[in-house]
Amino acid sequence: MKSPLFLSSRIAASLAAAALFLTSCGGSSSDESSSADANGGKEDSGKPEVALIMKSLANEFFKTMADGAEAHHGEHAEDYGLIVNGIKNETDLGAQVNLVEQMMARGVDAIVIAPADSKALVPVLKRAQDAGIVVVNIDNKLDDTVLAEAGAKIPFVGPDNREGAKLVGDALAKTLPAGAKVAILEGVPTAFNAQQRRAGFEDAMKAAGADIVTVQSGQWEMEKANTLSAAILQEHPDLSAILASNDSMALGAAAAVKAAGKEGKVKVVGFDNISAAQSLIQEGRLEATADQHADQLAVFGIEAALDILGGNAAPEDRKTPVDLVTKDTL
Repeated sequence: MKSPLFLSSRIAASLAAAALFLTSCGGSSSDESSSADANGGKEDSGKPEVALIMKSLANEFFKTMADGAEAHHGEHAEDYGLIVNGIKNETDLGAQVNLVEQMMARGVDAIVIAPADSKALVPVLKRAQDAGIVVVNIDNKLDDTVLAEAGAKIPFVGPDNREGAKLVGDALAKTLPAGAKVAILEGVPTAFNAQQRRAGFEDAMKAAGADIVTVQSGQWEMEKANTLSAAILQEHPDLSAILASNDSMALGAAAAVKAAGKEGKVKVVGFDNISAAQSLIQEGRLEATADQHADQLAVFGIEAALDILGGNAAPEDRKTPVDLVTKDTL
């Protein structure tokens, strides 16, 4: 049974805005394919064409990522062409594979991808590499073992998710009594960033002597996290905190805490620093989140791809910033 979400009108408006995907700066956007006639082949402009493939378009994080990419393209339109697209939800692997195949058919020069799964996307990305397309991995790292088995070397440009989650967990730990009972809401378990964020939360809670009573997957989704959190609060009435591996799930958890009448008693943290999470932090309903600079994350990947296309950089991993966000830092 669906658990109700008691979100403020401001948060609801933010989430509605996050679901919209606008086209700007000469790029294109789509929920499952590019609106720029992906199957018709790229324009013969003499400049490289880069395809940005993201995950859930309903998540404000990826809307911010796209805005950053399109702003960068607007400033460098003479240097490269840009196609921006993504999938409807975090778990629609088939749609993301289809997007890669469409970009291959179009003949793009580079694909910058935030994969929905760390393993399942490797085969199609290897085919893209074999077709001469530069591939750069952002946001969620592809599995090293699967890459090696496929004979693929794909650079990762992104933050240390474990480090970022530990920053958030450490900030939370300062507000908790010794032995506090906490719950973790992880993302898609097969995603490397989900695994790393869970590990970072566990590192922080174990160092603080907290008791992790349950770890459950909210699949990155707010509604799923809300339902899980409501059940966890009932099962563990003495729970002190919920650590959510992204802000969408943190919003769902915070709504469940409010519905249960436990605001001020059960603390919530997230990861991603979307605007709705910032609002909850200001209201004291969210303790902390992590900022991996969504507006720049795709830009870092695009610049890496252009460097490789220009022969100016080897395909090596690059670590990008991640910062703690609390009421004091906003």
